[in-house]
Amino acid sequence: MTGIQELFDLTGRTAIVTGGAGFLGQQFSEALIESGANVVVADINQRIASESAEMLKRNGGEAIGVALDVTEPSSVKQLIVSTLEKYSGIDILVNSAALDPKFESDSKTSHVTSFEEFPLQSWKEALDVNLTGMFLTCQAVAKVMKEGGKGSIINLCSTYGISGPDQRLYESLGEPRLYKPVYYTVSKAGVLGLTKYIATYYEGTEIRCNALTPGGVERDHDPAFKEAYGKRTVLGRMAYPHEMKGAVVFLASEASSYVTGTNLVVDGGWTAW
Repeated sequence: MTGIQELFDLTGRTAIVTGGAGFLGQQFSEALIESGANVVVADINQRIASESAEMLKRNGGEAIGVALDVTEPSSVKQLIVSTLEKYSGIDILVNSAALDPKFESDSKTSHVTSFEEFPLQSWKEALDVNLTGMFLTCQAVAKVMKEGGKGSIINLCSTYGISGPDQRLYESLGEPRLYKPVYYTVSKAGVLGLTKYIATYYEGTEIRCNALTPGGVERDHDPAFKEAYGKRTVLGRMAYPHEMKGAVVFLASEASSYVTGTNLVVDGGWTAW
């Protein structure tokens, strides 16, 4: 009989977290390292990736930072090389790199454009990161996992990949009128298709692929937005960042050894209505 703590133990395993220095990426990296894994923090900026890795190491873990542009096959290849130079294999991939400009940031360009006027170039750039980039990292890491005979791939989705965004939530954010951009819903819906494809492609093996769908996670949001969002959830609030940690460890570990091709939704009941 396997003890419950042993099921969640990741000691000796190596995890790559794309977008690992980002808001949720940091939470995933912390959770994995707290569970015993070696963590490769992969992010677009080498300095930020290295700083995030150093912070993890100060907290008692083993980590490295690697620069990664998910849209460039050569960069993805170098990620694999750098990881295998340091560690013996790749056991876990968390794909959290994504283009999703925040409403509270200074750059709201993609949010002020209506669907009717949304520029094709912005659409292409976003899908290149959010979907093609995920395809490239899954493809490269799966080759390594196939050699090892085992692995867990976790692709970040969104509630807006399951259902369309409630544009009414953004009415309180001022003028000009803001919108959740079309590319976000479309690319995140594509993540679910990619996840199911990979899971079924590796049928009969111990390579698993699942999606993780967080609901809205609280940060420096506009108070009116937070209140409106909370009213749309069963639990009446946005998620706290640490509430995604348990889900990613579950999917990465032997606790989910019989789980593949599914979507774990952690949304406070947003999609239950």
